[in-house]
Amino acid sequence: MALPIEDYALIGDLRTAALVGRNGSIDWLCLPRFDSPACLAGLVGSDENGHWQLHPEGDYETSRRYLGGSAVLETTFTTATGVVTLTDLMPRGDQRADVVRSVTGVRGTVRMHHRWVIRFDYGKVRPWVRRQTIGGEQVISAIAGPDQLLLRGPRLPRATDHRHEDTFDVTEGEELVFSTTWLPSHVEPHDLGDLRDRIRATVEADEAWAGRCPDDLPHADVVLRSLLTLRLLTHEVTGGIVAAPTTSLPEDFGGERNWDYRFCWLRDAALTLTSLVRAGYVDEATLWRSWLLRSVAGDPEDLQIMYAVDGARRLPERTLDHLTGYEQSRPVRIGNAAVDQHQSDVLGEVMVALEHARDAGADSDSNAWALQVALVENLAEKWQEPDNGLWEIRGKPQHFTHSRAMVWAAFDRAVRAVEKSGLEGPVERWRQIRDAVHEEILAHGFDHERGTFTQHYDTTEVDASLLVLPQIGFLPGDDPRILGTIKAIEEDLIRDGLVLRYRTQSGVDGLSGDEHPFLACSFWLVSAYALAGRRDQAHALFDRLVGLVNDVGLLSEEYDAANGRMVGNFPQAFSHLALVQAAFDLAGR
Repeated sequence: MALPIEDYALIGDLRTAALVGRNGSIDWLCLPRFDSPACLAGLVGSDENGHWQLHPEGDYETSRRYLGGSAVLETTFTTATGVVTLTDLMPRGDQRADVVRSVTGVRGTVRMHHRWVIRFDYGKVRPWVRRQTIGGEQVISAIAGPDQLLLRGPRLPRATDHRHEDTFDVTEGEELVFSTTWLPSHVEPHDLGDLRDRIRATVEADEAWAGRCPDDLPHADVVLRSLLTLRLLTHEVTGGIVAAPTTSLPEDFGGERNWDYRFCWLRDAALTLTSLVRAGYVDEATLWRSWLLRSVAGDPEDLQIMYAVDGARRLPERTLDHLTGYEQSRPVRIGNAAVDQHQSDVLGEVMVALEHARDAGADSDSNAWALQVALVENLAEKWQEPDNGLWEIRGKPQHFTHSRAMVWAAFDRAVRAVEKSGLEGPVERWRQIRDAVHEEILAHGFDHERGTFTQHYDTTEVDASLLVLPQIGFLPGDDPRILGTIKAIEEDLIRDGLVLRYRTQSGVDGLSGDEHPFLACSFWLVSAYALAGRRDQAHALFDRLVGLVNDVGLLSEEYDAANGRMVGNFPQAFSHLALVQAAFDLAGR
């Protein structure tokens, strides 16, 4: 049975990731890539849809931590008879995927329970399972279609009714190492080698990366964990950055607001890149820029808002009706129909991120600038069209004020690239459009009676995305129109001290049900306070938000303050990147 969302931790190998529960159960794992079908899907179904659990028999208490600045998770189980630690990681260094789990006796003797249930194709397909000898070592092999998983360890569980289970004792000083390895099913397994060197290399690489993080930021330890999480959501080969490693963790428990986030939104990826660059991680900018060039290559008219990890374009949305959903939240979706939406803000975020990368000293690339020119010129032909907006509204397209502001940002950054960096482009045309967009927003996206910007041109509702306007330089943070917008958002969108995206009761999104405060929006309010000079409020809210991270520093998409629960896909890049940016805004950097 799936745990509360906040009871999970993330491990990964920069190609895919797994969620490990406080109870020692891996309930979500897609192999070999973030957007591959899950082979452990108990998170959105039941244990019989796949999980891998190691835990003490009987009652126990747990504590968890990541080891230093790494993605290595250590869970300590304390029982009446002793203490054991479970160390989980996904080592890197070759073309396969491994999940390594080490059980170590700390004190006394503890009886452990081991359960390995593999179900391919999102928990639906039972594999062909057999024992075989590879390099003189006994392993269990599970094969179905294109995939095979190999379980190795000092004591392999027994097969019982399409699952493998075992119990064993661990005594003080004893260490038992288990691993599950993915290989294509057509590859004949050979000597799997000693994992210890790869484990050491993984930890050393993580520590070296973490050592470059600034330590003079508020809550620097939480900022570092957020940056490490953003790194884990980045594919080290393709450069694609996923919004989250999960699908269909609900925004409304028991409702239909369940989406697949295992893809690369240009917006989310660009904002992630901005956060990494602000922290000094410039190499990631070059990697992502290469992914961008490959993914959007071709006619600018064909630009999508999201792509697969490898840049593939087709992401058809369908439902998995064999899965019961997280806490009965159905349907469980894979793919995302928002891929076909028109969202005018996307190019603005991309242009802002690429400017940050240039300013930080990322290697120049004439092809990258040529692409930007082509995309901006395409936007120049259709910038006046309504869109589905930042929140991927499935209702009627509107002239969303945030989208219009990001259109302004796209042309503004294009102008600045010519003026500051000496790049070539039709700068006079871009200036004219930039100024026209600015005037239009002030004329149609601002409610003079209330003194606030509005969600879109045909409403008096407000939207938390309006808090971004001072961050992109549309107006100064202490401009009366920005201050009025902050006041309106405080009055209309604060619930339990946190910020909603918008009022779902307005019907703008075309969906039933409600949702909880969106954590990124609350961090945007921190930034807005800081840029408005309201530093005491900014620090107070940031302190409260940092207090919402789980015991290993992770955040979901939303937060149910009334019940003290995380909500939505987890961990969420949007939440972590907004945390990082709020920390830099608080530090005035």
